[in-house]
Amino acid sequence: MNDLTPVSLKAERGASEPEPVRNLSRRGILGVAAGALALGVGFRTQARAQEEGAAAIAPKPGTRVAAFLEIRPNGDVRLLSPFVEGGQGINTGLAQTIGEELDLDPARFAVECAPPGPDYAVVNGLRMTGGSFSTRSSYDAMRRLGATAREMLLRAAAAKLAVPQDSLTTDDGRVIHAASGRSVGYGELAAAALALRPRDEVSLKDPKDFRWIGKPVPRLDMRDKSTGRAVYAIDIRLDGMLHAAVQHAPHLGTEPVGIRNEAEVKAMPGIHAIHRLPGAVAVVADSWWRARKGAEALTVTWTEPAQEGIATVSASFSSAGMLAALKGATEKGLPAEQEGDVAAAFSRAARTVEAAYDAPYLAHAQLEPPSAVARFTDDGSLDLWLPNQMPELFQQVAAKTAGIAPEKVRIHSPMLGGFFGRHFYYGPANPFPQAILLAKAVGRPVRVLWSREEEFGMDAVRPLSFARFKAALGPDGMPIALQTTAVGEGPIGRWFGALFKSPIDSSVVEGLDQKPYAIPNRRLDYVKVAHPVTIAFWRSVGHSMNDFFYESFLDEIAEAGGKDPFALRLALVQESPRHRTLLQTVADLAGGWKRGPFTAEDGTRRARGVSMASPFGSETATIAEVSLKDGEARVHDLWIAIDPGRVVNPAIVKRQVESAAALGLSSTLLEQVVYEGGKRQARNFDAYPILDRARMPLVHVGIVESGAPMGGIGEPGLPGVPPAVVNAVAVLSGQRLRSLPLAKARLSGA
Repeated sequence: MNDLTPVSLKAERGASEPEPVRNLSRRGILGVAAGALALGVGFRTQARAQEEGAAAIAPKPGTRVAAFLEIRPNGDVRLLSPFVEGGQGINTGLAQTIGEELDLDPARFAVECAPPGPDYAVVNGLRMTGGSFSTRSSYDAMRRLGATAREMLLRAAAAKLAVPQDSLTTDDGRVIHAASGRSVGYGELAAAALALRPRDEVSLKDPKDFRWIGKPVPRLDMRDKSTGRAVYAIDIRLDGMLHAAVQHAPHLGTEPVGIRNEAEVKAMPGIHAIHRLPGAVAVVADSWWRARKGAEALTVTWTEPAQEGIATVSASFSSAGMLAALKGATEKGLPAEQEGDVAAAFSRAARTVEAAYDAPYLAHAQLEPPSAVARFTDDGSLDLWLPNQMPELFQQVAAKTAGIAPEKVRIHSPMLGGFFGRHFYYGPANPFPQAILLAKAVGRPVRVLWSREEEFGMDAVRPLSFARFKAALGPDGMPIALQTTAVGEGPIGRWFGALFKSPIDSSVVEGLDQKPYAIPNRRLDYVKVAHPVTIAFWRSVGHSMNDFFYESFLDEIAEAGGKDPFALRLALVQESPRHRTLLQTVADLAGGWKRGPFTAEDGTRRARGVSMASPFGSETATIAEVSLKDGEARVHDLWIAIDPGRVVNPAIVKRQVESAAALGLSSTLLEQVVYEGGKRQARNFDAYPILDRARMPLVHVGIVESGAPMGGIGEPGLPGVPPAVVNAVAVLSGQRLRSLPLAKARLSGA
């Protein structure tokens, strides 16, 4: 067995969610590629760019994103996107946004993910696709990019046709001189336009004249995905490539000691070599199936599990024990939010209400198993194909793993087979360091593909979470104070703490703070209790459990105060027209609010639950209609009203809300990662059930464009689903379930 000495794979630290981009810098970068017009317009991440106007200097490397637009001589258009396409529709949205100002049909764009480089860095030298941030962070910049390119093409056309620039118009890739009936295509003007200096100021379209922004433009990747031509990381094949399968250590933090049947496995057909890796053993073969059979056949001895600590899991660790540790935390919390005088309000309360909620570890359970392909070239450079959400970060980690300079690492970012927060760097939960070490050892390209079982065993999980609530009610039944304590650890603190620098982990408290409700006295405390397991971002991050906690407890407040939960929420947002409109919209969408229980047309006894959430710059209101059958909750309809401020593509918004709702419902009803004896119990979908078609309800989406700053889309549809469903279940069963998933309880009618 070849021993690939473990290397230090220290995680690079990123930043918390960056500031939305407000304005372009006043300088661009021009370059030529194969005779094409290549225009990169940088935009700032600092709000002060708004104040600097035309005098703003170009951002320094590492603080700029440049989107490169190429208009080739034959008229083809290629966009190098700063973002990774993973089903969220960013490629289509960028094409719509740029195409609108460029006056070019989005269908004529070919969009690729840009390689690592300072031109694409959103903040702190890195760029990120996640946090429902891509469109809202780039919208203004992409519009100006298209407008700047169009203006340069107009100037080039004016010179070519010898006419004043203001006598020219454009229409879908052509510059037109109506007076003479002449026109010239963008491709013919590319070389001349390249020689021009971009204007500091360009005019943008009046939104009333939009042809593509705000319209349900078909997705650019729809045909390739539906015909099987879309290429994911799992599809990459290179000449001379070998395949590797991996057997990981049964306990996180343990290492291979020896293999009892190494010679026997080496003699299996197609086996090239067996290698020891950090926390794993790999079998390299001429096909992945042979590699997998070899890896499964290995009888490996491992070191003993270490004592409890970060990134080491003891043989006694369990999820039940971890929850007990969270519940038992007694240290004083750090204030994450304070308003008014909570103690004084409780001293005069007519009634108090207390409750505690928890939510389990969750897997990403993606259908595309993790994979990576590594190839070293003759000059010592490294090509790496892998699913990722931060190309520059992966480039840095890959360079350290390979022992080469970052500029010698070329990251290729195929479209993702789903996001869900899986494709950040989570140390041992990533296969690409294994691919690098194996390719270096065998001197050939290597593809590492984890089996479904290895993925379930190694996936970084959403943290198990816990929160306590205590509310004070006045004589009228209205809440006058709320004390909340969030206990645990989140992925922001774990992976980005060095740059976040706040003692409060926002991914632990988001969804509990900055709620729209007018409760005059509030305090939210944060108590850190670290997880020994590898924790991760999961779709909607802290909101995925915290909105369940908060919105369920708000129903408990309503019940204690003798209030209807919808009416209580409406009363608490009376001073916020945006939230009042959203609640009324979701009620209208559902044909009016009725809590129940009531009898539906099919004779089933049903009830409805309501919730609100404010995730990722958007606002949502959700109503769920539920019945009980055979001890389980059956969700028939979900009505979700979303206000993202402004919309680029309403069809994509609708689909993203629907998919987020499905994931939210799956986590509500079924999903949990259970640890016993230091090991995960579920190693495939047979033991980790997810939402099936029979359980999928109708999802009705209403979009409200309030004109507020643009919010996110990919994640906001999820957080309102769990509390809306659980609140409806409470009406039907008389049981207030404070722990997910609902599958843990047998439900019966009240």
